[in-house]
Amino acid sequence: MNIVITGASKGIGKAVAERFAKEGHSIIICSRSRQSLDAAVADIAKVNTAATVHTYEVDMSIPAQVKTFAAQLIEAALVPDVLINNAGQFIPGSIYNEEEGTLEKMIEVNLYSAYHFTRAMLPAMMERRSGHIFNICSIASLQAYANGGSYSISKFALLGFSKNLREEMKPHGIKVTAVLPGATMTDSWAGADIEPTRIMEANDVAEMIYASSQLSAMAVVEDIVLRPQLGDL
Repeated sequence: MNIVITGASKGIGKAVAERFAKEGHSIIICSRSRQSLDAAVADIAKVNTAATVHTYEVDMSIPAQVKTFAAQLIEAALVPDVLINNAGQFIPGSIYNEEEGTLEKMIEVNLYSAYHFTRAMLPAMMERRSGHIFNICSIASLQAYANGGSYSISKFALLGFSKNLREEMKPHGIKVTAVLPGATMTDSWAGADIEPTRIMEANDVAEMIYASSQLSAMAVVEDIVLRPQLGDL
């Protein structure tokens, strides 16, 4: 299967790439940084030396680049069997005092990237009448919290996008799953003084995505909600 993962050079995206590569699937990942992509490929090779990994330098916040990326995949016959919209960014702050333009940036990265890329890939997936789309939302999609600001707004929007897409894709044989992780050890938490046992691992999220992708055509997990065992941070 073709597994397409956006923003997959680090964190949850890379963990998902490694999980699917372990099973021998063809992996397609993108990132803004060639250096990060090369490092991710090296890590994936440690999981499966025979893994096929295609890499693309893409800034998913720029619609023109997103559409070009989608066209390249179609031209290369890399239409996704599993599409994970993982590209995202976290900027902490409060609505009343965050830097001007933060909302626009969060919407561009966390919502528009998934919206434009999914729209570009859907015609080929709908023609094939199969596929599974995972949108990496957040616990912040469900519950507002202090210092969440525009990030939380964008993740609420991404969950709404997921719900609408789920309804639209039912008759086309395409599954849609919203993934809502709580605190997970990624770059967003880099430098934070947190006990490792208090926070989830990226592999935890990857395992749930992989398991959900393995169900029969007659079943779909609509929402995956994961939290640290001791609750949200």
